[in-house]
Amino acid sequence: MTGAPARTLLLWCPDWPVLAAEIVDGVPATGPVAVLHANRVVACSERARAEGVRRGLRKREAQGRCPQLTVVEYDPGRDARAFEPVVAAVEELVAGVEVVRPGACAVAARGPSRYLGGEEAAAERIIEHVAQSCLVESQVGIADGVFAAGLAARAGRVVAPGGTPEFLAGLPVEALGRSALADLLRRLGVRTLGDFAALPAGDVLARFGFDGALAHRLAAGRDHRPLAVRQPPADLTVTSEHDEPIDRVDAAAFVARALAEQLHERLAGHGLACTRLGIEAVTEHGQELHRVWRHDGLLTAAAIADRVRWQLDGWLSGSNGRAGARAARPTAGIIRLRLVPDGVIAQAGLQAGLWGETGEERERAHRALSRVQGILGPEAVVTAVLGGGRSPADQVRLVPWGDERLPARPEAPPWPGRLPPPAPAVVLPRPLAATVHDAAGEPVVISARLAVSAAPARLVVGTGQPAEIVGWAGPWPVDERWWAPAEARRRARFQVSLADGAALLLAVESGQWLVEAIYD
Repeated sequence: MTGAPARTLLLWCPDWPVLAAEIVDGVPATGPVAVLHANRVVACSERARAEGVRRGLRKREAQGRCPQLTVVEYDPGRDARAFEPVVAAVEELVAGVEVVRPGACAVAARGPSRYLGGEEAAAERIIEHVAQSCLVESQVGIADGVFAAGLAARAGRVVAPGGTPEFLAGLPVEALGRSALADLLRRLGVRTLGDFAALPAGDVLARFGFDGALAHRLAAGRDHRPLAVRQPPADLTVTSEHDEPIDRVDAAAFVARALAEQLHERLAGHGLACTRLGIEAVTEHGQELHRVWRHDGLLTAAAIADRVRWQLDGWLSGSNGRAGARAARPTAGIIRLRLVPDGVIAQAGLQAGLWGETGEERERAHRALSRVQGILGPEAVVTAVLGGGRSPADQVRLVPWGDERLPARPEAPPWPGRLPPPAPAVVLPRPLAATVHDAAGEPVVISARLAVSAAPARLVVGTGQPAEIVGWAGPWPVDERWWAPAEARRRARFQVSLADGAALLLAVESGQWLVEAIYD
């Protein structure tokens, strides 16, 4: 590699994991806060440092030094999500931003310095803009190369062109960020980056390997790694403005098709397809309407047009409330319509069916159910999703048609007290009161130790006729939330088969028999 490292401007937000915890989870960063990973401190707030908390301490030692310490688990996803607005704010001023890690991003210094009136002026402008846009304090360092710029940012310095080796020479070897190498170098008497850079490159490679050779180049200020700039996300939304308000369904259908084709072309130009579509409308009186449509496949131009038309029809006819109710029609026509591709994937990211595209019958059913949703609302058409839980009612979750079919509870690990298969075919929305008697006509009771007083022989549901029990199994006890007396529930379940061929799921709670479900 030849040539000098490129001038780099790096923005650094001190204690970013702590700030991310405040932004996302509301943990006040002004107090003593420590972020832990593998039971060791990886970041801490300024007040925690004043109490003696340092990176690398174990949790117990950190809490011993600061008893009021608030402990937060390390979450790299949280740090990245919280840092995205900061990167977006930097991109509003300069182009070609590289995210070094959550809390630090870099750009080539040449463009901002020429456009904003010099390197120091660019640094001040970026710091001020991030503070105003995101309410986040930051520091900027400028030097030759990303590595030196990161160290300069911690001191808030602008290193003169060509002065990077001199700037690095006085820093300790721990600045390399390689704890094992730094410990070894110190034991060999090499304490600063200047001392390390003075060693022959061949000897460093032979003694410390390729990673040591890379660290040797960084210590000498020969960081030739080019910036891996990210591309700002493309604006994929499409909007149409209308001088004449749209208040008729036929006019809405015409607008829907034109806007859908425009959105589909824009997505295709980026090699993307839409799976979740947001439809937004603004009326002449300023009323804002919004609805999100989901699809388990790729939304084609025709599918997008259909959904927009259905939604506009529902809004304009005032019939897009819940099933059995009519929503109020907008007080004025629509003057602005906006389509937002809320969920996009690569065009080749969805596997087609074994025999080609989705079957015609399934597509027709999907269009019909989506049409019903457009008229009656998303909650009008629901499907069941199985998940974890102990009772049959807990294991089923109803989700609107087209929504992501995610279980409310995980199925694994196995739930203690869960009924064995098969699952009942019908789960009653409200259990029915019942009585169970033995062969002598005495009520069957369950003791606290789950002992059955006698074999169940007859069942009466409500005020119905007695039914003979020819088989039964159980009990399956469940003792839930015993640690919270107000929410605690203790019950036992039985499976019974009747002489007429019916099979029921019974439960005993507080001495009362209940019919919970019916087997097919």
